[in-house]
Amino acid sequence: MGDMTNSDFYTKNQRNEGNHAGGFGCSLMELRSLMELRGTEATVKIQEDYGSVEGLCQRLKTSPTEGLAGVAPDLDKRKEVYGENLIPPKKPKTFLELVWEALQDVTLIILEIAAIISLGLSFYQPPGEGSEMCGAANAGAEDEGESEAGWIEGAAILLSVVCVVLVTAFNDWSKEKQFRGLQSRIEQEQKFQVVRGGQVIQLPVADIVVGDIAQIKYGDLLPTDGVLIQGNDLKIDESSLTGESDHVRKSADKDPMLLSGTHVMEGSGRMVVTAVGVNSQTGIIFTLLGAGGEEEEKKEKKVKKQDGAAAMEMQPLKSAEGGETDEREKKKANISKKDKSVLQGKLTKLAVQIGKAGLLMSAITVIILVLYFAIDNFVLQKRLWLPECTPVYIQYFVKFFIIGVTVLVVAVPEGLPLAVTISLAYSVKKMMKDNNLVRHLDACETMGNATAICSDKTGTLTTNRMTAVQCYVGDVHYKVIPDPSVINSKTLDTLVNAISLNSAYTTKILPPDKEGGLPKQVGNKTECGLLGLVLELKRDYQTIRNQIPEEKLYKVYTFNSVRKSMSTVIKLPDGSFRMYSKGASEIVLKKCSRILSDVGETRVFRPRDRDEMVKKVIEPMACDGLRTICVGFRDFPADPEPNWDDESNILSDLTAICVVGIEDPVRPEVPDAIQKCQRAGITVRMVTGDNINTARAIAIKCGIIHPGEDFLCIDGKEFNRRIRNEKGEVEQERIDKVWPKLRVLARSSPTDKHTLVKGIIDSTLVDQRQVVAVTGDGTNDGPALKKADVGFAMGIAGTDVAKEASDIILTDDNFSSIVKAVMWGRNVYDSISKFLQFQLTVNVVAVIVAFTGACITQDSPLKAVQMLWVNLIMDTFASLALATEPPTESLLMRKPYGRDKPLISSTMTKNILGHGVYQLTIIFTLLFVGEQIFDIDSGRNAPLHSPPSEHYTIIFNTFVMMQLFNEINARKIHGERNVFDGIFRNPIFCSIVLGTFAIQIVIVQFGGKPFSCSPLDLEKWMWCVFLGLGELVWGQVISTIPNSKLRFLKGAGRLTQKDEMPEEELNEDQEEIDHAERELRRGQILWFRGLNRIQTQIEVVNTFKSGTSFQGALRRQSSTTSQNQDVTNVSSPSHVSLSNALSSPTSTTAVPAGQC
Repeated sequence: MGDMTNSDFYTKNQRNEGNHAGGFGCSLMELRSLMELRGTEATVKIQEDYGSVEGLCQRLKTSPTEGLAGVAPDLDKRKEVYGENLIPPKKPKTFLELVWEALQDVTLIILEIAAIISLGLSFYQPPGEGSEMCGAANAGAEDEGESEAGWIEGAAILLSVVCVVLVTAFNDWSKEKQFRGLQSRIEQEQKFQVVRGGQVIQLPVADIVVGDIAQIKYGDLLPTDGVLIQGNDLKIDESSLTGESDHVRKSADKDPMLLSGTHVMEGSGRMVVTAVGVNSQTGIIFTLLGAGGEEEEKKEKKVKKQDGAAAMEMQPLKSAEGGETDEREKKKANISKKDKSVLQGKLTKLAVQIGKAGLLMSAITVIILVLYFAIDNFVLQKRLWLPECTPVYIQYFVKFFIIGVTVLVVAVPEGLPLAVTISLAYSVKKMMKDNNLVRHLDACETMGNATAICSDKTGTLTTNRMTAVQCYVGDVHYKVIPDPSVINSKTLDTLVNAISLNSAYTTKILPPDKEGGLPKQVGNKTECGLLGLVLELKRDYQTIRNQIPEEKLYKVYTFNSVRKSMSTVIKLPDGSFRMYSKGASEIVLKKCSRILSDVGETRVFRPRDRDEMVKKVIEPMACDGLRTICVGFRDFPADPEPNWDDESNILSDLTAICVVGIEDPVRPEVPDAIQKCQRAGITVRMVTGDNINTARAIAIKCGIIHPGEDFLCIDGKEFNRRIRNEKGEVEQERIDKVWPKLRVLARSSPTDKHTLVKGIIDSTLVDQRQVVAVTGDGTNDGPALKKADVGFAMGIAGTDVAKEASDIILTDDNFSSIVKAVMWGRNVYDSISKFLQFQLTVNVVAVIVAFTGACITQDSPLKAVQMLWVNLIMDTFASLALATEPPTESLLMRKPYGRDKPLISSTMTKNILGHGVYQLTIIFTLLFVGEQIFDIDSGRNAPLHSPPSEHYTIIFNTFVMMQLFNEINARKIHGERNVFDGIFRNPIFCSIVLGTFAIQIVIVQFGGKPFSCSPLDLEKWMWCVFLGLGELVWGQVISTIPNSKLRFLKGAGRLTQKDEMPEEELNEDQEEIDHAERELRRGQILWFRGLNRIQTQIEVVNTFKSGTSFQGALRRQSSTTSQNQDVTNVSSPSHVSLSNALSSPTSTTAVPAGQC
């Protein structure tokens, strides 16, 4: 993978073997081979070689409890001997490689060939030059100076090709740089808990060294390999390495081997780090990948030739899923991910349609020109084709060919991918400031179409600062935390011990960062609330923890979503056992058969008492929006020792100590954010593990539900009862009865969340397919985050597993940041629509002008070089100008667009056609009667190589002026009147319009022969600008015409809709393949050979796809490969040539292409 090849490694290691690893008791190779063992083998090996894990720690000169001292020389030495914890990334593409890739563009190649032929012919002096026989061919070439200038046109085309290539390459280069920046930023953000010098500190993953003692807990993604020193109920998901989806139980005596890149699914523990970076298990796999990288690339090229798009689809999955799924599932995964981006599908389809039209037009143009020339010369004037005239005629044909290619160049909107990329990259960069870290580019745009948000309660809608505010202890319900003196001292001791010991020792309350601030809560927030209660009762939990350190805990049943409780067993001095338990009150109370009375004695607690307590204590607390936690305990005899694995018996017959009401206040900005969502047509649903009354109270405070409305608040049990049939299977029609009114789902398990999200997405109840966003922070939220159209993970409270499955990370865990994401998403969609509106107007006009002009006057009024300049204005510059409009609050005032709304709305179609009509009228007027209006020589029917005419210069100049002013019109797409609104908030736009204007002046006045321009005087300039300004006035006229009057526009706007819906259903089966094949049979493949231009469009898709496969790249070390493959995909337009894409009908790109 890295710059080191394997052989370098071994030589380096051999050197280390000699002096036994620079003074440490284990060499690098010893540790590497140790980490390859599993289970009992590993335990035996540790016993034989080191005596115990403690022995291993001694050899590594570290203490299992205190960790490393953390002094710089020692850390540096460890890095030198055992390596650093990072995997060197693959080298990015150089600028020259990107230039070469941009040159692969078919249209550019055609232009280059045309230009070279044109150059060659201009230097060739044909012998028949003087003879009259060649007819019109050489008229006008008498002027010596002029005929010599024939080379200029060819040279100018080449020059403009160079410009286009450099611009494309630069864009790709900056895009790749941005991705890498994002990647490294995410890598820096991942921290891990390590013990150094007896203190637990958060350390960036890259700084961890061999010998560090790392604390691992539920939800972590392990950054290194290690050996477990002590663990509580630890279960690991090793599927990313082994492909086995069952969770592996780890314990210090049976299977202590922990591997990098695996996920902690349950429990907690401490491990000693034994291998980092390229020497860890994930790292070794990478090194192998890296060594095979060159061969792989060669192979990949072969594969690409065979079935371009499909091969590319599979790549990211290989490294990301680690072979977990078989091929069929992978295909499914592809389809579901691809199905994601709404915009992507619409754009591809549109681009293909435009491309076809352009190709058709350019072919017809060339054919008409050639026929006209042939008929005129050889039929009407009855000339013979003389050998000496051949070069002259060929020169004409080359000229016609160049005109044809120019029409094609203008017709194909290659600025589209650019606009999309710029718009997304700009948004992603700006979204960082709004606390949204976007991991998959397309998520940003999908968010604009969101119709439903399923949000967690804790930490997203609330502040996640838990404070105990009420408690029920010793038969009394205290509405505020009581003075410790009123509680029986025995009860108080039991309570304080139960809370201090039965909570993760990583959970602490630290003094505030700044004077007068709130104390800092570290670790599990609910536990922090309970520890806060201990501190309010004037006790210190740390002294109790010091008496019984973590390794002395006899057995820990960690919290998981099934148990909904946590219990810890300790051994008392007399040999008997005591278990402390805490958890959701209704669950723990069911297991209680006794309760501590006001004098600290146990008395019987019957189901009748429990019901009364639920009514009198728990429900009132919950209705105040409090989370209720019950704390209890149970004593076991020393002999016989209970069977700790028999959980159902152990966790029963408890004695309740108290019930605590913990408040987690709603974030102040949330109600407002939720109101905005509702106004924007987005339904917010709360999905929480909390009690139903608590959830309802918080939902009312947030404004998710309003009293008196018709909505559902149900808990997981009721939800499952309603959606499952007698056999216990989930039925879609049952879900359809529940979800539209559902607003709060309480006491939900992770599967409930996943079922709900899937149910809403798959529902056909409403005519629009719902686009669902989900927030999650826990490991168990992974499946729902993956299933959702956009998954938001919490940056602060979120576990690595959740971040891995998500598309966007909320760096401040705040719901109002989601609203910002919606705003940006809609803005991306609008920016691209603005660009399309502008681009298509220019396209329509330029193509029609070139086409009719060529057919009537045998010469396009707009020359090849001028067309390329227009192309540059409308593609590169316009995409920059229109794609960087900042979002406004008004975006949230409308409903989402939905999946099947056409990309080009009827208002946009009206604008495109309206402005098209204006521009064509002006240009044709100038073309046919311009010489009379301005009293100048006509430029029509000018012979080959004649000097540029003022007449055609005026046409070119007016055309550009109209585009410039129309760019201002294009800023509004919903028929707003004031097109200047907010124009100064976008400095990029202003500078581009002014810059283009300045360059245009230079081109016209000093462009001369290469640009086919002759300088104009001030009066003519004023006319050109005046005709351009007419665009703004005409824009107002167009927006007065109501859409309803223009019935025919309805059809025009549905460019991309016709098979949007069937595609959805087809995705389920493999039918779509046959569908595509059937379409392709119609001889369309021939079209596409020439249509490779549309590669660029597919690049749009790639950019998005790379967003998609920009897979967990981010947080996974394995990322580096998948990422590097993807980044290359992003940056090269030539990755998928269309003909390849078509040969494999499975690939996405082929399907839309076939269907249009």
